[in-house]
Amino acid sequence: MADKSNNDEMSLELFIVLARAYNSVVAHSTRDIQSHGLNTTEFGVLDLLYHKGPQPLQKIGEKVLISSGNITYVADKLQKKNLLVRKASPDDRRVIFADLTDEGKAFFEGIFPHHQQVLAHAVEGLDMEEKRQAVELLKKLGLSAEESFKTGPIV
Repeated sequence: MADKSNNDEMSLELFIVLARAYNSVVAHSTRDIQSHGLNTTEFGVLDLLYHKGPQPLQKIGEKVLISSGNITYVADKLQKKNLLVRKASPDDRRVIFADLTDEGKAFFEGIFPHHQQVLAHAVEGLDMEEKRQAVELLKKLGLSAEESFKTGPIV
């Protein structure tokens, strides 16, 4: 029984430490993104389009974890800033693609290297080997949590 209690306590401590670490790292990212007049969702859309090329609007929401209604709003905001353009699919006129404008591409190229440095600074408390270990362990944790979530809640 003591082992179960200790395991439960350690699991709770892990959750708290993980959440606090995540919040601290994200604070660095958010501050940098906001300094460029963007919110994190807008940045995520620009990042996706920059690195993956034109995407159907419906798929963008799935990839940056926002609802289809929100992606329309975000696309509108980015279009007003002349960073994004919508294009009808040549294969299916019901599908609308989003792509970066030349200005959007230049803007993202201008801010991304600094953002990458901000993230590196945020995690500089770990050396390279510790980062590798953290990545490995967090992937393992994430996959396990995802799998156990599929089985349903504990009753």
